[in-house]
Amino acid sequence: MTEATENAAYELAQVNIARLKFPLDSPELKDFVDALDPVNATADTAGGFVWRLASESGDATDIPVFGDEWLIVNMSVWRDSDALTAFMYQGRHRELLARRREWFERVQEAMATLWWVPAGHRPTVAEAEDRLRHLRAHGATPYAFTLRTTFPPQAAAPLPEPAEGAEQPAPEGLDCPV
Repeated sequence: MTEATENAAYELAQVNIARLKFPLDSPELKDFVDALDPVNATADTAGGFVWRLASESGDATDIPVFGDEWLIVNMSVWRDSDALTAFMYQGRHRELLARRREWFERVQEAMATLWWVPAGHRPTVAEAEDRLRHLRAHGATPYAFTLRTTFPPQAAAPLPEPAEGAEQPAPEGLDCPV
């Protein structure tokens, strides 16, 4: 099997969560909420975009994550990290990213992670929560990683949990993207 064929067997899942500073229907979040549909429409047509989590409302702001009503979730699947990065740092999404401190609390723990999924798999919020917990506990591994520390799709097999008491690396801190 060639590397291109092997890589095509996997897609890159991403999740990021954010802790709101204000209720979604507040005047303070109006610019953010008004930008959701246009940014999601741009994502839906971006090169390398595969899928995004959405409820009947068309976005994921009403989908619970970690049982905390002040957290919102964004989850999507992309062809690879280049496609995701190209979307994240261009156009309207980049504009929202620049304003994230106006709308979201700054937190110390990892709020975003990436992982490889078999092509066609659509991750669940529970799966994303598990990957974030893993990143927070173990740092970047093939099971859950960051744009700063990536792993190839060939390393995507789930990792066994380490033996109890085994020393683990400290998790990487991340700013929460939008």
